[in-house]
Amino acid sequence: MTKEDVKRYLKPIADGLFGRQRRPTYERPHFKIRDLNQMLEDLVQIQPEEWFRYAFSREPINGKFTDAQRIDWTRKAILCGKEYARKTAEKYGTRNSIRIAEKMGMNITYPDFPDKTDRVMFAQYTEPNNIKIFMDAVRKADRLMQDPKTAAILTEKLNIPKTLLAHELFHNIEEENKDTIFTRTEKFRLWSVGKVHNDSSIIALSEIAAMAYSQELNQLPYSTYVLDMFLVYGYSPEEASGLYEEMMEDAGRKPDGGEAVPAETMEKRIRQEKEQT
Repeated sequence: MTKEDVKRYLKPIADGLFGRQRRPTYERPHFKIRDLNQMLEDLVQIQPEEWFRYAFSREPINGKFTDAQRIDWTRKAILCGKEYARKTAEKYGTRNSIRIAEKMGMNITYPDFPDKTDRVMFAQYTEPNNIKIFMDAVRKADRLMQDPKTAAILTEKLNIPKTLLAHELFHNIEEENKDTIFTRTEKFRLWSVGKVHNDSSIIALSEIAAMAYSQELNQLPYSTYVLDMFLVYGYSPEEASGLYEEMMEDAGRKPDGGEAVPAETMEKRIRQEKEQT
């Protein structure tokens, strides 16, 4: 199955993860169902910066960027998320996202499912201070964590509700600092004619920084992008397996514990992309 096939088949569930509506019709994907622990062992080895292609694959104007730009923005967004996580921990004297949310005056609720939608969602932030953690996904993940090997790979530091909450807390922090925070001030110029120009926000930066914020606040030894696959697995091992394939390919790695693509190969691909744009 080609990368294009993977992306096309995964689009309904991927759209759900990032808050977009499913398409009216949905063709069930057909992927090799892989062992969850093997997938997790592979994904936790992907370094935060290596998620740049996967992160930007959900960006509406991604086709206008080069890999060099994606890598640069990813590094800056990660630094932004980690910096605000450290500021948060210092300000409130704790890394416990539940206590932080309480001190921030957030209204947190724990419904089973999103209201009036067929989207797959794990958590949701709504201005000005509302966060929902959807417990159906949490319970499915907790059942998977009963496997000692799964729990060992994801480590004792992982608490699903706290990790999801931390991600959404960043979006609140981002809104409060929208005039100065990197994820909001960084723009991409779509076009310009004389003094008239059109600059666009880069939505992917917000998610990259939120992932880094949650990782840093919870002191996790891997990127929280890993949880995209893990939480999807609770709903569909088949779709999670397809998502894993996409993640591994986007990171320049081979599935099933294969070695990473050599750095010079990745650089060659980036040069070729520049020449084509």
